[in-house]
Amino acid sequence: MTGRTALFPSYEAFIGIAQTMMVQYSKFVKMAKETNFRAPNASLNYLETSTWTRQEHNGFSHQNPSFIGAVLNLKADAARVYLPPDANCFLSTIAHCINSKNYVNLMVGSKHPTAVWLSPEEAEIHCRAGASVWRFCSADEGLRPDVVLVGIGTEVTFEVIAAAALLRKVSPELRVRVVNVTDLMVLGPFGSHPHALSDTDFENLFTKDKKIVVNYHGYAHDVAGLVFGRKGAERMHIEGYREEGSTTTPFDMMLRNHVSRYHVAGEAVRGAALFNERIALRSMELGGELQGRIKRDQKYIFEHGAGKFFFANLLASSLNLFLTHFFLCRSCWNLRCSRL
Repeated sequence: MTGRTALFPSYEAFIGIAQTMMVQYSKFVKMAKETNFRAPNASLNYLETSTWTRQEHNGFSHQNPSFIGAVLNLKADAARVYLPPDANCFLSTIAHCINSKNYVNLMVGSKHPTAVWLSPEEAEIHCRAGASVWRFCSADEGLRPDVVLVGIGTEVTFEVIAAAALLRKVSPELRVRVVNVTDLMVLGPFGSHPHALSDTDFENLFTKDKKIVVNYHGYAHDVAGLVFGRKGAERMHIEGYREEGSTTTPFDMMLRNHVSRYHVAGEAVRGAALFNERIALRSMELGGELQGRIKRDQKYIFEHGAGKFFFANLLASSLNLFLTHFFLCRSCWNLRCSRL
């Protein structure tokens, strides 16, 4: 109300305590915009971190992404929800939010070391668009895909990219397009929100007829509600937080909530089998292999109390080294290098 910048960082599980305050501010801004004597108000910017995906110390009680839904319930001209996939996208997003007026901006991200997928320049372009095809981890840069994989959120996007890499190894004939959505509001039917994609842009991004596998940070019904009425929504398979958790490893949280690379890859196989006969012939075989990997990793986690994958390791040096050789060497994606 003073015109100053408002930045409200919080644990994801606790930010819901401020929900009534958030709603009241949005109502104040609505009424202020209807007067002729009040200048634009600074946006209220919520920074949601320490999320359910990384609560290996606090456990189930600290796993609650419901604040996203509270913001989605606001009027469209006030609500903004962003899930930047990496640090450069977060910098671009927070700069935009702090300089905006009359909005309730929610930014969701991780406080842990995570992969950086885009350069600052690429991140700026991606955030302006709100969603884009990530050609560097798609088959043939995303052209003529059999299935579309969508990541919305930091850790779940990591799993989408890991699923694309896994599919390239076990089924190189499967053509995958990887899409990242950083501005959640682009998904709604055109006209439902100022940021909503046109029908043409939606089809250009997600294709006209292919299966869309969505890996989402929050509750799946957030996305299901947003896309209701959107042509093509019936093609979406949406996974998100399932209220499954414990004091466990990060990757076990992915497995428990069906947002792991194996679950994404399995749904991709089922979707691609509708259009690719070679995948259809191997769908049972591939599905069985992926289920076997899920059981083996769950057994390993239970026996060792630790995950097998590097994002459980908090050493940034090891993280960057692994990323350099496994995910970020873009030539590897094109040449199907043996490192993948």
